[in-house]
Amino acid sequence: MSWKNQLLRKKSVAQMLEQVDKTESSLKKSLGAFDLTMLGIGAIMGTGIFVLTGVAAALHAGPALVLSFVIAALACVFAALCYAEFASTVPVSGSAYTYSYAAFGEFVAWMIGWDLILEYGVACAAVASGWSGYAQGLLAGFNIHLPHALTSAFDASKGTIIDLPAVLIIVIITALLMKGTKESASLNTIMVLIKVAVVVLFLVVGVMYVKPENWSPFMPFGFAGVATGAATVFFAFIGFDAVSSAAEEVRNPQRDMPIGIISSLLVCTILYIAVSLTLTGIVPYHLLNVKNPVAFALSYVNQDWVAGFISLGAIVGITTVLLVMMYGQARMFFAMSRDGLLPEFFSHVHPRTQVPQKSTLIVAALVATFGGLLPLSSLAQLTNIGTLFAFILVSIGLVVLRRTHPQLPRAFRVPFVPLVPLLAVLFCGYLVFNLPTLTKVGFLGWLSVGAIIYFLYGRKHSRLAAKDDSSQT
Repeated sequence: MSWKNQLLRKKSVAQMLEQVDKTESSLKKSLGAFDLTMLGIGAIMGTGIFVLTGVAAALHAGPALVLSFVIAALACVFAALCYAEFASTVPVSGSAYTYSYAAFGEFVAWMIGWDLILEYGVACAAVASGWSGYAQGLLAGFNIHLPHALTSAFDASKGTIIDLPAVLIIVIITALLMKGTKESASLNTIMVLIKVAVVVLFLVVGVMYVKPENWSPFMPFGFAGVATGAATVFFAFIGFDAVSSAAEEVRNPQRDMPIGIISSLLVCTILYIAVSLTLTGIVPYHLLNVKNPVAFALSYVNQDWVAGFISLGAIVGITTVLLVMMYGQARMFFAMSRDGLLPEFFSHVHPRTQVPQKSTLIVAALVATFGGLLPLSSLAQLTNIGTLFAFILVSIGLVVLRRTHPQLPRAFRVPFVPLVPLLAVLFCGYLVFNLPTLTKVGFLGWLSVGAIIYFLYGRKHSRLAAKDDSSQT
């Protein structure tokens, strides 16, 4: 077979669905629409709302942060519609990786899978770092302080070696994920309800202290600042795509996947806009460059008792993000391994819990390393560009699959195709353009490493390669 044919070989949707039904590599179907919505909110609403809102307002957008959220939300809404159609049509683990395998072929699928490994893994590390900041703040309220060397990522100039709380929360989340998907989802639902209640508490109390004069000047950094702010707070919306990685564990994926993806994104968008308006109305934007802006805002108006609840809610909220993102990362390794593009042990499923335990443990080791040693700012930017790249390919892939497989049953159909996918590509492309050059260079470097691994390993070990060889003998 020629190299061109190897790179473009595709898995049919029928092959994917047949693979799902193989008992030795199947996952337990235990989730419904409500579970998926809670998973989505759990993944989306966390570090973005509790940590990055302050930085984006102080350094980039000012009170116009609300516009930054609207721009980022539009990019996500258009992409989410595309994900919803794919998830209802191809209800298989692997998210954008799986969809690309059907639409573009193996090489593009591998590259998007490699990109998603970066997205989920680095996002987990960034979220663990944010969790550490809030946890240490809460402990400090009880006059408990960790040794300085163990409080942050490695920085010789500051005398820090490793972020120990970030590593510890990853270990705890891993133990939970090993118990089973339904158990993890049930605990996630409880934590999500607590998180939403805390955000509503902030809005109810905070609105009484809003001063409209704090919204002037509304756009102190110009529209360029709003665009940069949108590229930054885009991190706040990352997570709904992780819902699609749960497709094989959903009882009725054709109906429930679109509900989970779209409803979770809409709920979070409304809350984000409300929080950003309230936050910049309480505190002058230039004072918000802190690690805990939501709690800081209430302390600023002497509502320390509410700020304490906010800090506790932030810890719970950020925990749910970590839970869902690590879940998605393990399923990504599982899907790629099952296709032969990664070693077979990644797709081993525990016979009792029906959880890919080896993938989960490897994900935990990688995330703990990155989360403990790398700073939050670098991690967030890399996550953003990886996610935007995935959104762009999924949006294009939707149009391709509509043309190449028009007969496929689609429980949910994106309206106004190809306009909606095109808008998703344009909005996501605009946000990529506004990311730092160093981030783009780092991302290209990551993709280059992925291409090398594919040509050295994945191309030869692919399940489709084995079928090609057997058909030629």
